Amino acid sequence: MLVLSSLCMAQDSEGGEEGWYKVDALNVGLEGGLEETSLRTPREAMREFRRLTESGDFAQAAHILNLSDLAASEQRARGEELARQLSEVFRRGKQLNIAGLSARPDAVIEDVSGKDPRAGKMRRDIELASLEAGSDAYDLRLGRYQVGNDEPVWLITPESVASIPALYDRYGPSRFEAYIPEPLKQSFGLLRLWEWIAIPVVILAIALIGKSVHLLMAAITRWLPSGSPSIFFTQIKSPVALIVMALVTQTLLDFVVSFSAVVATTLRVTLIAVMAWGVGVIALRLIDTFMLHMTRHMAGEIDDSKPRDDRKLLTTLYALRRVIILIMVVLVIIYVLGQVRLFETLGMSILASASVLAVLAGIAGQAVLGNILSSFQLSLAKPLRIGDLVMFEGQWCYVESIFYTYILLRVWNERRLIVPVTYFASKPFENLSAKSTMEYRSLDLVLHLNADVACLREKFMEFAREEEHVIEHHKLLCSVTAQSAAAQTLTFFLMTVDPLSGWAAEVSIREKLMAFIRDNHPDWWPRQVVVLSQQDIARGETATDHV
Repeated sequence: MLVLSSLCMAQDSEGGEEGWYKVDALNVGLEGGLEETSLRTPREAMREFRRLTESGDFAQAAHILNLSDLAASEQRARGEELARQLSEVFRRGKQLNIAGLSARPDAVIEDVSGKDPRAGKMRRDIELASLEAGSDAYDLRLGRYQVGNDEPVWLITPESVASIPALYDRYGPSRFEAYIPEPLKQSFGLLRLWEWIAIPVVILAIALIGKSVHLLMAAITRWLPSGSPSIFFTQIKSPVALIVMALVTQTLLDFVVSFSAVVATTLRVTLIAVMAWGVGVIALRLIDTFMLHMTRHMAGEIDDSKPRDDRKLLTTLYALRRVIILIMVVLVIIYVLGQVRLFETLGMSILASASVLAVLAGIAGQAVLGNILSSFQLSLAKPLRIGDLVMFEGQWCYVESIFYTYILLRVWNERRLIVPVTYFASKPFENLSAKSTMEYRSLDLVLHLNADVACLREKFMEFAREEEHVIEHHKLLCSVTAQSAAAQTLTFFLMTVDPLSGWAAEVSIREKLMAFIRDNHPDWWPRQVVVLSQQDIARGETATDHV
């Protein structure tokens, strides 16, 4: 892995009182030299190094390396090659942000806020990049050197020069590039010509591999018996395909081809995110499959006819699922940030804007955070459980699932209501399964005053005992609850095992009572009595004679 500071100047060494290293000589084995004015500041030195290496003048670029650890006879032989290797390391590792380097000869950090303790101090040694090759870490640094009374210049330090071969082995061109024609190695924009050709080909090849893995997973699913294993494999086809694609791409980058820094860094971050997302989704699908298996074997169809403890356990499992998802998301984010080293590269920027980001995130995510907190509140307080029958806004609904941001309700006619958690929690609702699923129900019949209440009471008792879902027969009751000049209202009371079954028993008993009255005592139906006066009768007779 390659780690670079975003401004390429963190972790610097403090200089002495003069702000440079005193040396007797510099690169005496090299021919020619560079103007000291091009090496006065860190920015000018690295800008000159880039200019020379891009033009292919590695012999002159070698003057920007402090080769004092090499003998004079080796400096000329190896300096040019080391300069070429270092340019490849910068090009393939990550583009060096030259604009972020100090433009002052003394490399003083200018911090008007006063928060940086190093502000105002001269530096004679600054870090350009920190790179990892295998299990070792290497720093590439610039140092400020003065020979005699000459003007001090900025050069790559000898320690950094010594690490160039190891870094080149890690970030240098792959064996594949040896077969690429020289014309295709020319730069074209940010990339080289062969990279513009290779990237679409690699993407197409990886996509074909992913499609093949997806089809293979689908074939395996068809061979599996129906049930939880088949459901699990069906749900993880896409995550597994993406993980395989990421692994193949990483293998290509490690052993086959080495792209430029822009492509390599983008791919590295993308592959890390894809891998973390894929593993997280597979783990989540495993949890969902386990919960589905538990639901089917423990409760079957989710409704309030199941034991209360089973429904409470299901509610707890769904709450645990949300906790696990939250933990997984946090761990995946931490892992991705740790792998791409955003804490190091963007740490200062993130800290500087943390308060602004917190305010913006709080405003933008207020509704989402409110739903998540309300979801946890419902899961912990348990005013309702999975499978409870609730009366919400005039509709009978079963609670099927409680998710982060919404509650899934199954209406009696098999429709689904998706209600935001905060909206549901802010509205009064009647939980018909809170204590017990049993419900006392009643039905009314309006009959004539001559209807025999005792006869109807007996028939009601008979019909109610025939109903499977009517319980506690000793609580069956029939009473006259209202009366007018022409009719009386009989109310029949019964206890049922649950509200939905109670409704079915109620309508069934009503039908039977109405059929009994219609077939045996039709005179019990209420009827309107009209009293006619002598004048009304006379008018009626007159109208008849006229006709």
